[in-house]
Amino acid sequence: MSPHEGNKVPPITLAFWVIKIGATTLGETGGDFLSMSLNLGYAASTLILVGCFAVTLAGQLATRRYHPVAYWAVIVATTMVGTTMSDYMDRTLHLGYIAGSAILIAILLLILAVWRLTTGSVSASRIADRRSEAFYWTAILFSNTLGTAFGDFVSTTEGLGFAAGAFLIGGGLGLLAAAYAFTPLSRTALFWLAFILSRPLGATLGDLLTKPASEGGFAMSRLGASLVIAAFIVFAVWLVYGRRTARIVR
Repeated sequence: MSPHEGNKVPPITLAFWVIKIGATTLGETGGDFLSMSLNLGYAASTLILVGCFAVTLAGQLATRRYHPVAYWAVIVATTMVGTTMSDYMDRTLHLGYIAGSAILIAILLLILAVWRLTTGSVSASRIADRRSEAFYWTAILFSNTLGTAFGDFVSTTEGLGFAAGAFLIGGGLGLLAAAYAFTPLSRTALFWLAFILSRPLGATLGDLLTKPASEGGFAMSRLGASLVIAAFIVFAVWLVYGRRTARIVR
């Protein structure tokens, strides 16, 4: 049996992280488009996006091996849900970014602990059974929500601004990459830390693109920015995974 046969997640490569950061940026601009530009509010937008998440997750669960479109559709859905869910907790419920982040950290750690106790591993490099996949997507949903709260905390509450916030978080990801390359630290722990931290990078990049110039942004429309980023993700997924899958099928 091939080492990738039956595996429902892609290999963790540089391409994975580039597409993931694109997906998190789309999550920020797309989520804000629904809640702010369309004025649906955080609660209604979250309900709509939870429905989108459920639909994409059903498609992913129906596959028997990694399918690029199904997998990345769920990733994008979790980033959008994470954006509106985090904003609802922080702004509508008035929990604030620190309290909201603390709650989400506790939930995520609980999910990972139960996953580890249930299956013996929280590795994200191979997901081949339904139970592990359920834990995997639950952890990803809450990690993306946590990342949104942390990104907003860094760029707004701490007053760094969107560009400086993006550089700071990007530097953190660089340190994790160095730890992966030059230390024996747990690859699984480094993956989840990087997965969480890549979400606030996308959040700050999304805000940098769409916020008005008076707030340090580039003043792009949320819809326009979302369409451009979505086109980039589709092209990148096709370039990296789609052609490879087509060759395997043939």
